[in-house]
Amino acid sequence: MPAAPPTDGAARTMTRLPALTAAAAAASLPAPGVVRDASLLSRKAKAAIIVQVMLNEGADIPLSSLPDEHQTELTVLLGKMRYIDRVTLNAVIEEFVEELDGVGLSFPGHIGGALDALEGKISAQTAIRLRKEAGVRQIGDPWKRINALDVAKLVHLVSNESIQVAAVMMSKIDVARAAEVLAKLPGDRARQISYAVSMTTGVTPDAVDRIGLSIATQLDAEPPRAFKAMPDERLGEILNFSTSAARETLLGALEQDDAQFAERVRKAIFTFATIPNRIKPADVPKITRDVPADVLSTAFAAAESDEDRAAVDFIKANISKRMGATLQEDADALGKVGTKTGERAMTDVIAVIRQLIDSGEITLRRPDEEDAED
Repeated sequence: MPAAPPTDGAARTMTRLPALTAAAAAASLPAPGVVRDASLLSRKAKAAIIVQVMLNEGADIPLSSLPDEHQTELTVLLGKMRYIDRVTLNAVIEEFVEELDGVGLSFPGHIGGALDALEGKISAQTAIRLRKEAGVRQIGDPWKRINALDVAKLVHLVSNESIQVAAVMMSKIDVARAAEVLAKLPGDRARQISYAVSMTTGVTPDAVDRIGLSIATQLDAEPPRAFKAMPDERLGEILNFSTSAARETLLGALEQDDAQFAERVRKAIFTFATIPNRIKPADVPKITRDVPADVLSTAFAAAESDEDRAAVDFIKANISKRMGATLQEDADALGKVGTKTGERAMTDVIAVIRQLIDSGEITLRRPDEEDAED
């Protein structure tokens, strides 16, 4: 039997979906057959009627957001009910509309929903403490959370999981991110995971969900970090603004204590000399636009080492020939500049680049991508 066209009340109801689906409260099921009296229907049955009207109208109803037991009850109700007459349908719709019109404000109804609503508004420490006290895990859609992790974290997770689980992870996250992760893994493990991806045909959705929840639980169990950046990145940032002599002295001493950490710090350091390896050619005009011409000319004049001269050549090669020639002429006119003056000018150039990075106008290449095509 075709569904009756929705009344104005039905059309208004379709905009109130979250409250309608949540209105499936407890009561007995109606008897099968024709229902001609709205008073004989339970609140759950009425909610099922509203859901059926929306489905008939092609509405995309997020029923998966309901608890499992509510989804089950709703499905059973829809399976047991047969049809109702037009008068009862209109009465049910009008009853819901009137009830919802009287609602001024709705709340999550549980601590998990409240914490989700306040995400980013309260401190991370407070949120973690409240979740622990209430026994609420921050899981949501586990795969959405996993896919949002940075590549280094994904590499860490994949490296500590079985080959089969790692293959499922590679199959679920974005293709581009999966490629980045595989590229950073040791060759043998990357090949094993790649082959295991071909064996995931028979993996069930339930198994994928369990794997996602298990990984998300691991993430929840990790203690919060006081610093977002890794130690080598933080020290690299500090040394960016040190003099070259002080920087090399510290790195030399650091290499004696921990050569691997010192190497990571060197890769994290971004100085005038590393501009060709870390800046994309297309971004150079943005830098010369914001750096005062006299600062650039001074930095050019101070460039004495091969690395610094290479940086000067890189900048000139990616701006107009006229501008490059003008900057070089001004640099030649300055002659030899003092070490402190030259380093201050180079530091000012780096400071402007950092501002452009922070504003999102440009992005640095990773050190291991210096030879990649733009």
